[in-house]
Amino acid sequence: MRMSILFFWGLMMAVVALLSSCSTPKDIAYFQDFNAGKSIIVQNPVEIKFKADDEIRIQVSTSRQELSQLFSLSSGSSGGEGGSRYTIDSDGYIRFPVLGQIHVAGLNRQELQESIRDMIMEKDLIKDPIVTVDYSNLYVIVLGDVGAGRVEIDRDKFTILDALATRGDLKITGQRTNVKVIRENYGKKTVYEVNLCSAEDLYASPVYYLQQNDVIYVEMNKKEKRTATVMGNSAVQPSFWMGLATFVVTALAWFGN
Repeated sequence: MRMSILFFWGLMMAVVALLSSCSTPKDIAYFQDFNAGKSIIVQNPVEIKFKADDEIRIQVSTSRQELSQLFSLSSGSSGGEGGSRYTIDSDGYIRFPVLGQIHVAGLNRQELQESIRDMIMEKDLIKDPIVTVDYSNLYVIVLGDVGAGRVEIDRDKFTILDALATRGDLKITGQRTNVKVIRENYGKKTVYEVNLCSAEDLYASPVYYLQQNDVIYVEMNKKEKRTATVMGNSAVQPSFWMGLATFVVTALAWFGN
């Protein structure tokens, strides 16, 4: 009778381990709470705003080439037809031909275009200037269990989904429930966590819209972490628990005799 009970419990341990190892992962699919017909309000779109040390390109175009040339850097950081490159200094300024110092930190691309255009027209320099501002070296960094690397910002509203898609999406072993975004503001770094499995969490996150120099880190799942240990994933394999259960039952039976 005693041996039957021991065998029963040993068998139950093995069955439980087998079922748990074969269970369907719950944290793989994105937007699990976003079903057909459901609507979610996304926070107000946040556009990229210029900061100190950003590099930008500015081009002023007119119907008269000689006038356009007045607003182009003659050498050094000139970008040719793509415009001239400027690096924003620590105080948020650039030095622009003819107009002098212009404060650009805190402005988005559209605001800076309009500001320069207005200044040119107020000084009665050109009646119909076309001002184009483009990003030059603005990027975010993606690290971890994903296609790591730099991702250049190529639009005014740049989201975490844009960045991850550019790197080929997360690997199947990457954790989707706690993707970290590290953001620096005025020398202070803040870490945010984003749950890609929840649309409500994702779209409400303050880091859904990224800023230049944000760092995205995707952590590997627990199974992948265990592969770096001595035992690896042996302890979660059905064969391990079945063997252990057999050993325990056999040992107890032997000592019972």
